Amino acid sequence: MEERTSRKKPRERLSEFVSALREDILTGKRAIGDFLPSEKSFAAEFQLSNQSVRKGLDILVSEGLIEKIPRVGTKVIGPLDEAFVTVKLGFHSSVTGEAGIHQLLSIFQEENPHIRVQAVPTSSTNYSYISDYLSGGILDVVMMNFMNFQECVENGAEGLLEPMERNPELYSFLSDAFQVNGRQLVQPFIFSPLILCYNREHFRAAHLSEPDSSWQWNDLIDYSSRLAIPGERLGFHCDLYSSNRWPLLLLQTGEKFVRHEDGRLKLAGTPMMDALRYCGEMKHSIPSLSEGVTTGESELLLAKGKASMIMTSYFYLNYLLGEQVSFDIAPVPHLGTPMTMLLNIGLAINRQSRVKAAAAKLVEFLTGYKAQLFVRQNTYSLPARKSAAEWVGGERRYLPSRFSLFRETIPSFRYFTDLAISARELSVINQELKMYWAGLETEEAMCSQIEERLAVGSLS
Repeated sequence: MEERTSRKKPRERLSEFVSALREDILTGKRAIGDFLPSEKSFAAEFQLSNQSVRKGLDILVSEGLIEKIPRVGTKVIGPLDEAFVTVKLGFHSSVTGEAGIHQLLSIFQEENPHIRVQAVPTSSTNYSYISDYLSGGILDVVMMNFMNFQECVENGAEGLLEPMERNPELYSFLSDAFQVNGRQLVQPFIFSPLILCYNREHFRAAHLSEPDSSWQWNDLIDYSSRLAIPGERLGFHCDLYSSNRWPLLLLQTGEKFVRHEDGRLKLAGTPMMDALRYCGEMKHSIPSLSEGVTTGESELLLAKGKASMIMTSYFYLNYLLGEQVSFDIAPVPHLGTPMTMLLNIGLAINRQSRVKAAAAKLVEFLTGYKAQLFVRQNTYSLPARKSAAEWVGGERRYLPSRFSLFRETIPSFRYFTDLAISARELSVINQELKMYWAGLETEEAMCSQIEERLAVGSLS
């Protein structure tokens, strides 16, 4: 190690000393059996007192990396398997591309060689798996979206999550969504509003003005028909069946679900039923609106020139990385008042974890500026840290000219909970809507089924 001078505080210099010596041992620069320099040498090199050096060495003794031999010296005895701490991270498999999670974990482990991260893919659509993994102690850190978190709270399982300090560097509206009774249970990681994405060349060739914030759904329907070429391309493509898509139209009505006196949802004869009916009518107004869409299909069609417009998210824009298509983005169309749906993904620590300190360090890294800036510079996803999300500099990939429109549309962000329904209710409604929109269930039957399945005390 080279002698260094520093204006850092004693605590920071101590941390630097411990980290540097630990890394030397774990990487083999200081081999097992070697004796370390004297405490006096370390004190001079790191500008520490002898007492601070002893404190640092004691930390490495507790980690099983070194041992102090009276009247002989300090000997390297690690690394041993038990010298490593393993943190099991449950992550949504889609975030592999949406945030470059594996690259981030590699950076983390380079900086923290004594912490091994075991990445465990989990489903973002089924909270029961996450709950089982947490209660069973299988995961130490888990990735949760807003839907997962709501299911956790609704099931009274928030006690599985370790409270954390609120991070003022992250967007407050993201942190607010992951709080219960003033306790921060999840730290925001990445987020995205729903947006409209379009092929700029198609608009130019058709001599049409590009979408802007004034667009209402009728404008989209009109432009879709003018851009579509039968047998060649679709004017608009969207997975309306997704629970991250169709609630947008309901949110834009400004209405909320109403209930019977016993607490059951009421649909028949309500503004919400009118909105659901409008969703179905829009499907017929845009014949190209596909059903049974697979993940990334809309983006692939846009990339191949087979669709002129899609409704998507910043997350899914990552399917366009490296594609040779001139695309841009705009706010989603509305019903008179600009409004969009917000998707929020965060990180939680298992309260029962036996390696909480290492787990907290991983969460701190992933929400820190370095990792968050990596997300901003290498993907299209929006990092939760404000300074990283709003970073401006030399871009490493094609960036649509309106990329930063999310900053101006923040006041229009809404969650599905603004409809006054729970995650469980949203799931049941979603299942029945598929039958209704496919023409396999009447409006009356759909309303009856939803009300029956969501009766108070029902476990269906």
